Amino acid sequence: MNWIKTFACCPALKRVPATVTVVVLAFLFLPGESMAQANGQWWDPTDPRIDLEAGWMDAEETAQNMELISNTPRPDGFYDPDNLGNLNLANSDLAFQGDLAVVGNFSGFMIYDVSNPANPVLRTSVLCPGGQGDVSIYGDLLFMSVEQTRGRIDCGAEGAPGEVNMERFRGIRIFDISNLDQPEQIAAVQTCRGSHTHTLLEAPDDPDNLYVYNSGAAGVRSGEELEGCAATDPGVDPDGTSLFRIDVIRVPLANPEDAYIVDSPQVFADHETGDPAGLWPGGEHGEDTQRSATTNHCHDITIYPHLGLAAGACSGNGILFDISDPASPQRIDEVIDENFAYWHSATFNNDGSTVIFTDEWGGGTSPRCRVTDSPEWGANAIFRVRDGRMQRMSYYKLPVPQTDTENCVAHNGSLVPVPGRDIKVQAWYQGGISVFDFTDPTNPYEIAYFDRGPLSDDELLTGGHWSAYWWNGRIYGSEIARGLDILELTPSEHLSENELAAARLVHFDEFNPQHQPYMTWPADMVVSRAYFDQLVRQDGLPVVRTRALGSELDRIDAMADGPEKRAALSELATDLWQVARRVNAGEIPGDAQRVQALAGSLLELAGSME
Repeated sequence: MNWIKTFACCPALKRVPATVTVVVLAFLFLPGESMAQANGQWWDPTDPRIDLEAGWMDAEETAQNMELISNTPRPDGFYDPDNLGNLNLANSDLAFQGDLAVVGNFSGFMIYDVSNPANPVLRTSVLCPGGQGDVSIYGDLLFMSVEQTRGRIDCGAEGAPGEVNMERFRGIRIFDISNLDQPEQIAAVQTCRGSHTHTLLEAPDDPDNLYVYNSGAAGVRSGEELEGCAATDPGVDPDGTSLFRIDVIRVPLANPEDAYIVDSPQVFADHETGDPAGLWPGGEHGEDTQRSATTNHCHDITIYPHLGLAAGACSGNGILFDISDPASPQRIDEVIDENFAYWHSATFNNDGSTVIFTDEWGGGTSPRCRVTDSPEWGANAIFRVRDGRMQRMSYYKLPVPQTDTENCVAHNGSLVPVPGRDIKVQAWYQGGISVFDFTDPTNPYEIAYFDRGPLSDDELLTGGHWSAYWWNGRIYGSEIARGLDILELTPSEHLSENELAAARLVHFDEFNPQHQPYMTWPADMVVSRAYFDQLVRQDGLPVVRTRALGSELDRIDAMADGPEKRAALSELATDLWQVARRVNAGEIPGDAQRVQALAGSLLELAGSME
């Protein structure tokens, strides 16, 4: 074939091996460090995000390699124009199903039809105060976390005053949303510490039930208000304390109104002594380190059913769980980090070899991205996962400073499904949205962003993006004070149109971000071209060879589907396997892994034509 003949006729181009480049950079800079950091400054002073004008719905905006398609303000009843920073009316997390996007709020939830992303339509809104408002969706069921003491069983707005109030509700609400015009609360599972976040999971051998991991982060309720609750010293009564636990809720799918807590396992217990307070006790890690919270609860648990694993961001520790038995999660590894104040959330990469934990230093209401703030504090910590053990590789923090009036710290995000790469989109409150590549976990770097100016130049008001997730081709941002944002990534030197087109091929019927799906790509030439673009960008083969390979891909792509095209795809894939073998043997320079990925995608495409 023409392209392989070019390989045979032309000598290998001399260039510095990629491994040498990595070593040199590692010597000059710490992981994730830029040239500005090496000179004592960790940001680019010309970054357009600096000094954006403040405002509520008219703040100045800027973006790089992404664009805002629409912004939909919060509907009546879910905002107070006289108190923009009112956390009791804050938008919180998101969930997705079909053409619907669910936006949680501290006072209820909203469901939007986003089939036209330029003009989302509010299908329904439910006022049901109680705080947090994190949401998940499963079929006709919608789950919502409730934590504040003002929450009532009946969703009433009058609150539940008093130390003990039998009308108070703190826990997991379950709504039937089969009729979007009239959602109905059908269950309210009370918990001792309320619900800060929750995670839905299915048991492969138990199709009749759905399970919910509940993470309660607030104070323990009185046993007088809810039987069995007690904030006792675990050293005195290890079985009686409501601390150092998560809740496992079983939801019978035939009768979801009968949902109940099936267990509250002490997942932080010392494996040898059984002491329920077996992990980080809280406090300083040493001189010049960050003070970390006590590990007596999980803030967020992200499950990855494809590998039977979960990553728990659990106040003072990052934890890896085995969830092969969903009703009985088992801790298999835990890590601490001297730069983390509060382990907040987690995201796996697609093959599970890397996990990112976030640090919500300052609780999400404080300015933690200022010039004076350490770039390791309030950041992501990226860990390599091998044989069930985690090892920290680097940090990633929003690479531009924010002001004293902008709450900013690492928060919620998800993967962007570009084949062959690990890319995450992430919210940073009033720091906006940042998209970064962590394919090399020792050297993450930003590739796109969107940001607005602060709500106010004069006072610190809580606002910004609570969550930013990729869902079926677009990015959805839940903005605390400004509503629902829908954005699109655009082609750039960091991300080609083929890579974006390949990412848009990945579709899910439902998406709850704490239930991370395994991503696969259909057999399509655009997937192969995405791998080819990566080879070109990363100098994965000498230029003369990628040119010849590109010409061969163009030739095959122009052929009509049929036996001749199938044979050409198979032949090219076979040749690429041989090239990868020569790279691995050191005979020619190149990136064998990406060459193999390209070969595999071509074989899949050939197989789809049989």
